[in-house]
Amino acid sequence: MPEPITPVTFPSAFLWGAATSAYQIEGAVREDGRTPSIWDTFSHTPGKTAGGETGDVAVDHYHRYRDDVALMAELGLTAYRFSVSWPRVQPTGRGPAVQRGLDFYRRLVDELLTHGIKPAVTLYHWDLPQELEDAGGWPERDTALRFAEYAQIVGEALGDRVEQWITLNEPWCSAFLGYGSGVHAPGRTDAAASLRAAHHLNLAHGLGTSALRGAMPARNAVAVSLNSSVVRPLSQDPADLAAARRIDDLANGVFHGPMLHGAYPETLLAATSSVTDWSYVLDGDLAAIHQPLDALGLNYYTPTLVSAADTTAAGPRADGHGASSYSPWPGADDVAFHQTPGERTEMGWTIDPTGLHDLIMRYTREAPGLPLYVTENGAAYDDKPDPEGRVHDPERIAYLHGHLSAVQRAITDGADVRGYYLWSLMDNFEWAYGYDKRFGAVYVDYATQTRTPKSSALWYEQAARTGTLPQPAAAE
Repeated sequence: MPEPITPVTFPSAFLWGAATSAYQIEGAVREDGRTPSIWDTFSHTPGKTAGGETGDVAVDHYHRYRDDVALMAELGLTAYRFSVSWPRVQPTGRGPAVQRGLDFYRRLVDELLTHGIKPAVTLYHWDLPQELEDAGGWPERDTALRFAEYAQIVGEALGDRVEQWITLNEPWCSAFLGYGSGVHAPGRTDAAASLRAAHHLNLAHGLGTSALRGAMPARNAVAVSLNSSVVRPLSQDPADLAAARRIDDLANGVFHGPMLHGAYPETLLAATSSVTDWSYVLDGDLAAIHQPLDALGLNYYTPTLVSAADTTAAGPRADGHGASSYSPWPGADDVAFHQTPGERTEMGWTIDPTGLHDLIMRYTREAPGLPLYVTENGAAYDDKPDPEGRVHDPERIAYLHGHLSAVQRAITDGADVRGYYLWSLMDNFEWAYGYDKRFGAVYVDYATQTRTPKSSALWYEQAARTGTLPQPAAAE
């Protein structure tokens, strides 16, 4: 007789959410005063995105948000994380807000609250106003100052109704994919500029946090979402351990060092000294960055496996961050990246829930007492409707079951994880991959904009409504 299966159950207050970002879903890129962001420019540059696809229409959420919120309610979501489009609110990145842009987010928040869904606002999910990029972008200090002004504008507009705030989403991608490898907007390939961008993103977070707290009720919580890497050495050889430390500093320490501890890791400064002298870190910057956080968001998809590079041959660079002859890892040319073993998603990313458990426990130690949220986790698969129009995605259900089980194990092990945001609510524009990769729990027919919940959405609904994970076959 088989052993009974122990239910995987979550605390009653646990938030069951989904996440999106403005440029990936909104469309309406020229409406109500919005001006181009770096992603508008990048996606309209030939050769930068799959098939030359853009977010001009995306999934038309700007016009369909009421239906989308009603769908969230049908799926039992208790929280929704979305981002505000900076150029929709402040078209030049400077000066007064465009109220028509803010009004869209006011309406969205009101709709969410009417349906009993807790909004979580991300201020920056990669759509820098193009005018600020033309003035130098994130490698320039002024961009951090402009971000603080933007944060104050949005905090004043929505702070009476939104309690959960996130300053930046995945600043690593903004800095190192945007300015290092060039596979993300604005597509620049300058190692020194990528490190300057990282510092000014840190500064933007700190100044933005202070601005939000000055503009909102004290009850509101301010966080940041980091795509911290779970970096593993290929072996216990000292050279491989040193390679893992190098990448851990560049992936993680460059952000959590100043944000959580008020300093950059000395090993990072030493390893990048041939790339930059860090003279742009001015007196008072680290104190400004090191603002007390109310929570920390963690985004996780797959672990990173590295070794010391074979100096006699070009090492593999399967780092999962797009094809480019330029590295997103400044000062780490002597590190090789390896594909981790196991099943993979359509992105080519290995499925490994143990990495999520390890990440949560690391930050439980790194920032004791700080509440944690999984602000992104999910998988892309080649989803297609069957002849009846249903979309079965058992692989995604298995993925979610495995990763949510890892979250529950971390809670059992003492981590204060208060919520999980599935990436993503629905299929959308997947950056340089265009519309080729489907991360959504809801299938979108891009020709008709019809939304169809996949079987994973129905499975997730059961989890959200009961607080207990159904068995993977339950929604099939």
